[in-house]
Amino acid sequence: MGGVAVDVGAGGVKAPDGGWGWAVLAGCFVITGFSYAFPKAVSVFFKELIREFGVGYSDTAWISSILLAMLYGTGPLCSVLVNRFGCRPVMMVGGLFASLGMILASFSTSIIHIYLSAGVVTGLGLALNFQPSLIMLNRYFSEKRPLANGLSAAGSPVALCCLSPLGQVLQYQYGWRGGFLILGGILLNCCVCAALMKPLVPPKALKAADLEQDKEEGTEGAEKKKQPKAKLLDFSVFKDCGFLIYTVAASIMVLGLFVPPVFVVSYAKELGNEDTKSALLLTILGFIDIFARPTCGVIAGLKWVRPRCVYLFSFALIFNGTTDLIGSQAKDYASLVVFCIFFGVSYGMVGALQFEVLMTIVGTEKFSSAIGLVLLMEAICVLVGPPGAGRLLDATKNYMYVFLLAGSEVVLSAVVLATCNFLFIRKKSSTPADKLENIAFKEERGTDKEKVGEVRPESLTVDSQEVERFLKEPQQNGDMATSPETCL
Repeated sequence: MGGVAVDVGAGGVKAPDGGWGWAVLAGCFVITGFSYAFPKAVSVFFKELIREFGVGYSDTAWISSILLAMLYGTGPLCSVLVNRFGCRPVMMVGGLFASLGMILASFSTSIIHIYLSAGVVTGLGLALNFQPSLIMLNRYFSEKRPLANGLSAAGSPVALCCLSPLGQVLQYQYGWRGGFLILGGILLNCCVCAALMKPLVPPKALKAADLEQDKEEGTEGAEKKKQPKAKLLDFSVFKDCGFLIYTVAASIMVLGLFVPPVFVVSYAKELGNEDTKSALLLTILGFIDIFARPTCGVIAGLKWVRPRCVYLFSFALIFNGTTDLIGSQAKDYASLVVFCIFFGVSYGMVGALQFEVLMTIVGTEKFSSAIGLVLLMEAICVLVGPPGAGRLLDATKNYMYVFLLAGSEVVLSAVVLATCNFLFIRKKSSTPADKLENIAFKEERGTDKEKVGEVRPESLTVDSQEVERFLKEPQQNGDMATSPETCL
């Protein structure tokens, strides 16, 4: 499951793993950069907004929070729209929304107007671009999907390194209003990226073969080939044990994953370092992150690693959480630099693997619904994690406890993911052959074309020893040839 990318309604098109897929990857790179970096980049305008509207820093910080909440919380809405209208139209409208929000914000007369325009409208626009871009990436790549996910995820640190300095220049040259207006124009590039998302269509030869087969089979055969209407939001993913485990682990993960980047600069200042020197820590973290994500994508695509990518993801989480726990003991600037290097590596690994693992679990057809539901659950935890850490800091006045809490949450998510996968999923994969509902397999019949078939107990006799041998074979493309409950 998750190996052969099939475009819904396209007649089962195999992922090209290249060709136009590289253009799709370039679009995903830009969209990912805008989606994750933009909420952080607008923070350079906060001082001007505080001076303009006479509000506090906590009031302006709500802009970034609303952007992130819209990015994560509108997941199910994005899933419904994608399943109804397709990826490209949804992304086009999202690009217009993202740009319109920033343009309207440049004419704001109160902080509430900015919440509604830059927060809600732009956040919705970015969400309508981010989720469909991941769906298209999943459809275009199968064998090379881990590498594609790693390269796409690298857009986040690259965009952050570009947008933050650009925001400072725009603020200095044109003020916050001019800066918002220009950023709104830049976000129109989301529409350009949307134009790259060409839907996959079946080859003409495949269409002709299907028509000929329908004629031969007659009316009865045509009725059997009829597929049920696709659901706008497929809640059947909750019947998948692997999806439930992933959702719980991911929700715990985001409670602590984003906390260290938020507090590391303040931590350095608390130790008596200058502002510019403290801000350099984020630059170091981002620079390491840029190279860690594609490198991890390459590793995840290796022959012996890809079938076990869930365990590689668990290792990345343990690595990240342990880094937080050790970093909590930092007492000088050099220690924080070392912390940022290791955190950048582990953070990049998590970023490169989180959606690759989800794609492998649920497969291509259900991914559009699964990612929307996962992001909704994560949205709740994103809004709880950093503010909760801030409350802990207010109560203890000690950054050590903040980093200890964040590290413990991330390590806990890794333990939940790896342990539950080993105990429940692996155990279920030994289901007797007579209880298997279906088994996906690939076969070659004297040609270079691969045909994907389905063996059903009611139509074919299944040999128990052959099934056991097939289940134990490592799949190079990450397919999970088990029942829906055993998909990790």
